[in-house]
Amino acid sequence: MHPDVCNPACLVIQKNHTATFRLFCFPYAGGGASAFRQWSTHLPDWVEVCAVQPPGRENRITEKPVSNVHELVKLLLPSMSPWFHKPFAFFGHSTGALVAFELARKLHKKNLPLPVHLFVSAARAPHIPEPSPLHHLPKDEFIQELRRFSGTPDAILQNQELMEIFIPILKADLAIEETYTLIDETPFEIPISAFYGSRDKEAPESVMLPWQQYTTSFFEICRIEGDHFFIKNAKNTFLSSLTHILEPPH
Repeated sequence: MHPDVCNPACLVIQKNHTATFRLFCFPYAGGGASAFRQWSTHLPDWVEVCAVQPPGRENRITEKPVSNVHELVKLLLPSMSPWFHKPFAFFGHSTGALVAFELARKLHKKNLPLPVHLFVSAARAPHIPEPSPLHHLPKDEFIQELRRFSGTPDAILQNQELMEIFIPILKADLAIEETYTLIDETPFEIPISAFYGSRDKEAPESVMLPWQQYTTSFFEICRIEGDHFFIKNAKNTFLSSLTHILEPPH
């Protein structure tokens, strides 16, 4: 069956049959494909937004969340690879940046089509460990520490029923980056653009700049006014910057 008429569970595709390019978007810890729901209205009409849906949330809520990036990549690849027949790029925010990076590396190893650009956002370079891991903390401490990210509303943090569902997902996602060990490989030739928030204490410019060493091609770093979740709180400014970098396929 042609991939355009069959959506795998791991992708939520904002269908655009006139698009000549796909942007695969990988969500932050605790997030899902809905984080990118309105992006297609802000991006050029030649871009089709393909939001990645990891197990354990939204339409995959009954599945067990995955806490290892290599296992997650292994699960995503078979469903995503049929969609690589058009030129494409990867965008990942926070934990999603690491997943996008490792998936690009896997494609490179397997001699599969590669993204023409890697966009990493609010994420430390892969060789820089998380200085204050959370995923192992007891429930009350874990919830208290979540407040530092400014991404989970207090109304949710204080709702015990919601947190019973949310904590296992969030802990698994955080474990993806907090237990990650980089395996050294030759940098690839994919251009990398790194976005950081001006008030983001988790991923400031100093830990974003070292992404440069993972490409032998073009690298740039882009500052967005905002905190760790500038893709939500400064969405228009951010998507305008992203659009400026994207280039239509020739």
